[in-house]
Amino acid sequence: MDDLTYKLAISLLPGIGPIKARKLVSYVGSIEGIFKEKVSALEKIPGIGSILASKVNIDNVLDSAKKESEFISKYNIRPYFYLDSDYPKSLQKYDDSPLMIFVKGEFDFNKGKFISMVGTRKMSHYGGELCEKMISDLVKAGFKPTIVSGLAYGVDHCAHNAALNNGLKTLAVLGHGLDMIYPSSHKELAKKIIENGALVTEFASSSKRDAANFVRRNRIIAALSTATVVVETPVKGGSLITAEFAVQYSKDVFTFPGRVGDKNSAGCNYLIKTNRAALIENADDLIYALSWEKSKKSPLQAQVFVELNPDEEKIVQLLREQEFVNVDSIVYESKLPINKVLALLFNLEFNNIVKALPGRMYKLIND
Repeated sequence: MDDLTYKLAISLLPGIGPIKARKLVSYVGSIEGIFKEKVSALEKIPGIGSILASKVNIDNVLDSAKKESEFISKYNIRPYFYLDSDYPKSLQKYDDSPLMIFVKGEFDFNKGKFISMVGTRKMSHYGGELCEKMISDLVKAGFKPTIVSGLAYGVDHCAHNAALNNGLKTLAVLGHGLDMIYPSSHKELAKKIIENGALVTEFASSSKRDAANFVRRNRIIAALSTATVVVETPVKGGSLITAEFAVQYSKDVFTFPGRVGDKNSAGCNYLIKTNRAALIENADDLIYALSWEKSKKSPLQAQVFVELNPDEEKIVQLLREQEFVNVDSIVYESKLPINKVLALLFNLEFNNIVKALPGRMYKLIND
């Protein structure tokens, strides 16, 4: 049995979520070993116990994993396990993130900026205008973030469409497996997203379409993004759940204010009133709040006047591949001594090519 089958199997275990599954892998030392370990040994792992330990050796879990592996191969789906190098780094930070995600489309989760845009399914004309203008204005300002949403009616549909219409990549995070598209009326939109981004889900093809799954997918929308923008939502909208996840993950949340008494803006006003979200009125507010300020000189312009040496070019290339990079990572990837890296970064910062951030992080200016 191959490695993928075991990875799929642990993600399909009933009653064992991401946190307990990670604990199993950590204690046993390998994924395959979990299914070959005795129940008596597994039940001694803290937090597992005899009931959960007995579920590991259920034969039909491995059978289901084999079928899922065949489905993945047949439909050219990319599986990402949490220990894989190309698993989204933005998800790896959180214990409750999916053990595995399934992706339809070619996409690099570890490169570029990500903004999630969510809101009510019963979007008003005003909400649609806010959504479209926000995305088009970000592009006009010179930024190309990936737009993340949930492929639902209303704001989600608007955000995906606006992203595609403005030449941006977009991710649709689903609350079901990739054997279907819900709502079915969004199949054509889903095809366009696959060509210019990806469909993402933590649910296997055999999963039932359950309301609770759509709540779970909201945490992925929040975790994948640098910030969440709530465009328009009532006080009981699913967007508030996404915003709450974003707050728990220490992500920035932004929303547009609405008129008092306007049902579709009641949730937005609530987020502002309870300090869960910052008030924004346009793309400039978002750009300013996220420190995406445009430089007077772009890196390309700067290089016209400053000739970079090979070591500087190496660092610039590393920064192009990721939005933010820690000094230690630069040292490791460049294989240059720390003192030299710091000197190079200082010179690049002086020439307005890179910007220093808190936590010994650096970013390329206006790349």
